[in-house]
Amino acid sequence: MDALTLLHERSSMGKLAEPAPSAEQLSAIYQAALRAPDHKELRPWRFIEFIGEGRERLGELFAEAEFQEDPSVSDDTLNSARKKPLRAPMIIAVIAKVTPDIPSVPKMEQVISAGCAAHGILLASHALGLGAMWRSGKYAFDPVVRKGLELGEEDEVVAFIYLGSLAGRHKPLAQHNQADFVERWD
Repeated sequence: MDALTLLHERSSMGKLAEPAPSAEQLSAIYQAALRAPDHKELRPWRFIEFIGEGRERLGELFAEAEFQEDPSVSDDTLNSARKKPLRAPMIIAVIAKVTPDIPSVPKMEQVISAGCAAHGILLASHALGLGAMWRSGKYAFDPVVRKGLELGEEDEVVAFIYLGSLAGRHKPLAQHNQADFVERWD
């Protein structure tokens, strides 16, 4: 697949099935992630893989976050939280591992760099014929989840990337009018 086709056709896949990416595929995926723009070569990234029972542990962390937010939360809500990580055979949490107090590389730039690493994961997955979905939502910002993932005070969860084999139908790709997003100063 040429680079422009990859960039033009990549899309999120909400339906993912077994198997998870192979070790060889994961190596290629991480190599792409590690090519993210990185001012001062800080490598402000950390990746956590959740497979097998690890996905269940992540689901328990999501349920605990729900309970801590509202101790009277319904069993249905707790069960729903537990099942979220089971929607794919693998999840990679992309963490911005922020080094504070570097004036030339502010926190925002480090978080964006981790976001670029996450995008590299999505692009490499698509290039390998895998499905991927970038998810975040409230769990990415929840203090219970942050603690459970052992985040530092300055660190941020950038994405939970769900990975697996393609399942279900591809949604048609939306066509966007570039003029709606581009302004030119002459």
